[in-house]
Amino acid sequence: MGELAIRAEGLGKRYRLGERAGVGVATLRDALTGGMSRLFGRARRGFAALPGESAWIWALDDASFEVQHGEAVGIIGGNGAGKSTLLKLLARITEPTAGRAEIHGRVGSLLEVGTGFHLELTGRENIYLNGAILGMKRAEIQRKFDEIVAFSEVDRFLDTPVKHYSSGMYVRLAFAVAAHLEPEILLVDEVLAVGDAAFQKKCLGKMDDVAREGRTVLFVSHNLAAVAKLCGRTIWLDQAHVRADGSTKKAIASYLDKAALGAVSATLGEWDLTCRENQYSPHELVIRRIRLLDRLGAAKRVFQMGEPMVVEVDVEGLGHYRDGMLGVIFKSQEDQWLAGINTGMRPLPAERPRRERETLCLRLPRVPFTPGTYWIALSASRGHSGRVDFVDRAAQFVVELADVYGSGYAVSASYGVFVLDGEWDVKAS
Repeated sequence: MGELAIRAEGLGKRYRLGERAGVGVATLRDALTGGMSRLFGRARRGFAALPGESAWIWALDDASFEVQHGEAVGIIGGNGAGKSTLLKLLARITEPTAGRAEIHGRVGSLLEVGTGFHLELTGRENIYLNGAILGMKRAEIQRKFDEIVAFSEVDRFLDTPVKHYSSGMYVRLAFAVAAHLEPEILLVDEVLAVGDAAFQKKCLGKMDDVAREGRTVLFVSHNLAAVAKLCGRTIWLDQAHVRADGSTKKAIASYLDKAALGAVSATLGEWDLTCRENQYSPHELVIRRIRLLDRLGAAKRVFQMGEPMVVEVDVEGLGHYRDGMLGVIFKSQEDQWLAGINTGMRPLPAERPRRERETLCLRLPRVPFTPGTYWIALSASRGHSGRVDFVDRAAQFVVELADVYGSGYAVSASYGVFVLDGEWDVKAS
């Protein structure tokens, strides 16, 4: 630690949206307009296209940071935030429009399926080709060759052109090459999502080993649990800008807060819903607050698969109605409705005290989801007669990979959304 690996100063990349209109014979006015624009330039931010021109968009804008050798740094953000663009700039795959990046060390990158491999060459030939690109001698590559093949588990297809590989085989070999040919800086994008659970776990372990050996890892992922496990520091990108750069716990918390809709304020595992603007009837029946708790009653956002969860919801006015109902809906990060339960399906105690304000607790003996990020929506209504208050994205939580069956076999998101609570048996046929 302490020795500089990467320095980015005002790094930016701009792309043109669409083609220039009016392709054909340019007029004198076009030539003069274009000349004046080039002479005086335009403000880099808030770029507006003139008539006859196409618009521009900044995929990454004014990113500045430093990474020391031996750091494992996560990069998080929504789709289109600039994460992949940043890694492509650092890998010298594309040139920056603005700013500069210093790279001190040999870079190994795994940015997308297809990067760095020649499709017509075999797996064996691509291992040597990639090593040569990294500046390694044949003897160095040969020394690591058996490790790469063993890690990738593609030994049977080693002399087959990689164009015939499945996406999983391709990624396994590409990662094995990138991680084992001793790059001083390893850049890894979301491609690990292609692999199965066992392979993902092995890759995370290898990246951890790489970082412990004093090499540098930049890890882009939507899997916040994986980022939290691997990286002590995380950079959050939002709309092409660096919004946070610091401890992973704080960066993830800031990212999740921003992801919530409206003016909903949040602390760790607790969301205040009284300041939002989308209340249906604020003086009649109001959802005020939600908390996610573990088995000990501590508020949290990150849960292990199979771990108990308590969803506490503070409501006002529900006791006014004999048929008042509260519903809790679980949704995917992509907004797909996964499951829901309300107090009509599983009723509250019939003789509960009727209070103006009360806290309703939904106790889940096990978190039923595979690893990923999930939303909770809340609905308050008077029976089936109509909704009174609704919060579409009231809370967000993360589920981490765990050996939920105690068999040594972890269930990943590639097996679906839900963890089935079942048992196998054998009977004579």
